[in-house]
Amino acid sequence: MILKGKKAFGSLAAAAAVAATLTVGVPSPAFAIDHVQCVGGENYLKIYSHLNGRESVDCYANAGKTDFGGWWVDRIVTGNNDLVYYDANGDSVRIDRWHDMSFPNNPPKVSSIQIL
Repeated sequence: MILKGKKAFGSLAAAAAVAATLTVGVPSPAFAIDHVQCVGGENYLKIYSHLNGRESVDCYANAGKTDFGGWWVDRIVTGNNDLVYYDANGDSVRIDRWHDMSFPNNPPKVSSIQIL
């Protein structure tokens, strides 16, 4: 009986090792937002922003979330992307794809952005 118990434990350990290998070895979809060049990218998310006298235009592609550093956003062109931006007040705002929004008088201070 003791030998049978050891065999059962060995089989269980082997099955667990195989399951762990499959879990690690099978790639899962990775979601990583990419900061890309804006040239020729009408489908990209395009954000016009400013901070401390500097202005910036940044483009992003692919699903994911990234830090935006607390820049003041003047305009967002979503392209082919559904966007959620998180402002410094802790609010989240969703903007659907193919929208062009400007904030001329009250720009949000954005801490992070997420392409869905």
